Amino acid sequence: MKTLLYFLLPLSALAADPLPDPAKVSAAMKKAVTFYTEKLAVHGGYASSWTKDLSMAFVEGKKGREFVSTQPHGTTTVGLALVRAYEATGDQQFLTAARSAAGSLIETQLASGGWLAEYDFSGTYEKKYHLRRHVLAGDTEPGKRDSRSTLDDNKTQSALLFLLELANLPESKDDKPLHDCLNFGMDSLLGAQYPNGAWPQQFDKPADPTTPVIKAHYPADWPRTFPKENYVSFYTLNDNNMAKIVEMLLRAYDLTKDKRFMDSAKKAGDFFILAQMPEPQPGWAQQYNHEMEPVWARKFEPPCVSGGESLSTMETLYQLYVVTGDEKFLKPLPAAFAWYERSILPDGQYARFYELHTNKPLYFVKDTYELVYDDSNLPTHYGFKLDFVKRDLDRLKEQMAKPREESLAKRQGPDSEKSWTSRAKGTAEKVNVALSSQQPEGYWLKGDEIDAGEFVRHVQAMTIYVEGAKKGGAAFAKLRAH
Repeated sequence: MKTLLYFLLPLSALAADPLPDPAKVSAAMKKAVTFYTEKLAVHGGYASSWTKDLSMAFVEGKKGREFVSTQPHGTTTVGLALVRAYEATGDQQFLTAARSAAGSLIETQLASGGWLAEYDFSGTYEKKYHLRRHVLAGDTEPGKRDSRSTLDDNKTQSALLFLLELANLPESKDDKPLHDCLNFGMDSLLGAQYPNGAWPQQFDKPADPTTPVIKAHYPADWPRTFPKENYVSFYTLNDNNMAKIVEMLLRAYDLTKDKRFMDSAKKAGDFFILAQMPEPQPGWAQQYNHEMEPVWARKFEPPCVSGGESLSTMETLYQLYVVTGDEKFLKPLPAAFAWYERSILPDGQYARFYELHTNKPLYFVKDTYELVYDDSNLPTHYGFKLDFVKRDLDRLKEQMAKPREESLAKRQGPDSEKSWTSRAKGTAEKVNVALSSQQPEGYWLKGDEIDAGEFVRHVQAMTIYVEGAKKGGAAFAKLRAH
């Protein structure tokens, strides 16, 4: 039987080294970065994907020759992968590429401090948007130009995280344009936080300090058809927007020890506590109006309690407890777990949307977007049913069963040759996939397109492996020799 299985394995698997040579892995990383910087970069930044002949670049919903993407995956996550690669290897090529990607963000930072989803360097965006570099050049009045920064889909958050990591390298201490961009962005983000601790989906100025601080409650009634209301100022948990902000702020505090960042993260935790819906549905909505009622956003995002965003909110509350030790962040979780237990669907999945009060799953009809209780004809562009929730709930329960000190230690990373070696060993299979799927030119494909997400995924795995091998020292060498 073993002989038969041997012949059934693909050639790439047969040839794979269980623990690849770190030098070979580093060379593959350099090859990928060379291709990206020489063939794909526009003003140092990156789109989300490209045609194989490089004739067209794609960002979400748009295409052109000179687009760069702020929304992951694109400039921000490619840039962060480059910073990690530099930290792991010390190779100047990765740092140079990371600085170029940061230059793209410096060039496209809005006057409000954050970023758009994408930027087109062909010239049309230059007249359409009011940028920080315009203000620095004396062009202070926006006129009809837009300057709203977006937090949707981890755009401004991911930009700030990348810039934070790059700016806090010792090699970046004298990079004034980088630090000025980062500081302006962080100040703007903190200024956009509402008094109750929430953020809107988009901002172009500081939050109104008179906005009331009240607990979430059910609306007396809500429209069953899409009202086309402008929702960008609403408190937005959708797509894990605030969870990603908190994650970035906690990292900012780790790197800088600036108390403002920890205070802001804890204030966001206070909002999560306020935003938990009362019984019988003690979960969280995707978005709330300023009266703290769940409300519509897009035509397929109704007022509801969310089976998705409730989970990410619970995970963030737990991380705030781990970091701060304040048990108030744990108090909302038992009721939320109980709500999940009584909300599971017959097929073991969870609905994205649960109707207010009744807790019935809500769905939409494909094409017409009629709001219904029937899941037989769903649109295909959105996760109306979620198959990962039970797995992640179980994982969160396992984490919460461990001592807080253990979770704190995990946040710090490996601390011995043995643990670094174990980390490298754990990524070896992913590294072999990266090596075997890398195209001769150095890129990775997703379908028929060169894909930035694939770059990030594979380079991250290879970075972890190379770093683990290096810091594993004698322990890694001994394991590889056997």
